Amino acid sequence: MPQPSRCGSLDLQFSLNHPMTRPVDLANEALLPSQANTVAPPPTLANAAPLLARYDVIFCDIWGVVHNGLTAFEGACSALTKFRGNGGTVILVSNAPVPKQRVAETLETRNVPTSAWDDIVSSGDIALAHVNERRFERLYCIGPQDRDAALFQALTARSVPLAEAEAIICSGLNFDRSEVPDDYRPLLQQALQHNLPFVCANPDFVVDVGGTLLYCAGAIADLYAQMGGPVFWAGKPHLNAYETAHAKAEALRDRNVAREKILVIGDSLRTDMKGAENFGCDALFIASGIHRHETMDEISLSPKRLQELFVPGSPPAIGAMAELVW
Repeated sequence: MPQPSRCGSLDLQFSLNHPMTRPVDLANEALLPSQANTVAPPPTLANAAPLLARYDVIFCDIWGVVHNGLTAFEGACSALTKFRGNGGTVILVSNAPVPKQRVAETLETRNVPTSAWDDIVSSGDIALAHVNERRFERLYCIGPQDRDAALFQALTARSVPLAEAEAIICSGLNFDRSEVPDDYRPLLQQALQHNLPFVCANPDFVVDVGGTLLYCAGAIADLYAQMGGPVFWAGKPHLNAYETAHAKAEALRDRNVAREKILVIGDSLRTDMKGAENFGCDALFIASGIHRHETMDEISLSPKRLQELFVPGSPPAIGAMAELVW
């Protein structure tokens, strides 16, 4: 059985032998630009209940917060369920490059109860909506056709050779165990000659599969952007993910929701914490996720290591927990 994978992780073994491979430091280098010159480390919390009581809505990351790729975190699911029981609304926000129904099916297999959430925002759905909005009819598709079949099957546009395409849609590398982003440079150079739009269905840069670093769609999109190509980023940390979640929350609550009444919960500085900063709401950092080897001493959260992670220029968090518990 394949090991579970996680985009954005630093806790992995990384080979520098490939001539076209470059390391990605997600704690620092990969952060989007920030105006902040300094940032204080977030206070460490033992229980989330007092903090959650301040908010009406939670935008919650999935992998690393709600489950670990194999099974649900009971404490997190219980906390979200209790938050909803007290009148709160929970929107799960995922960079999975598939429609939300596929995400919901995965949650069921991980034993995440439906009582823990109200709705889901997936980067796959945002990418599909963008394709429909732009009325693309001919797309060149990059990504594993079997694993991400739910995305490609949902496209109304036809899959065509690059020379016939109006745009590119990418869910990941075609063969992420043997390829790196620079392998796509010749193809991207051809696309750039026609200024083809690039729709990135997963903005994450890397994925941890059983301790091995593999690249995600975001790494190819980043290369194309560096080359001067136009990229649409579907998902965190970009505003479209949070604007979509905000609209869903307001529809569910049948009223306006002020951003100061929204809390983002996640385990990634680059996506979750930065996304909250971009959107203008508070964030709770979960340390036992993708940054666990940078922030945890065995099973406990290290304030010193937490301070080392939240370097100047990092997005802020209102609090930090080893794991989400009520």
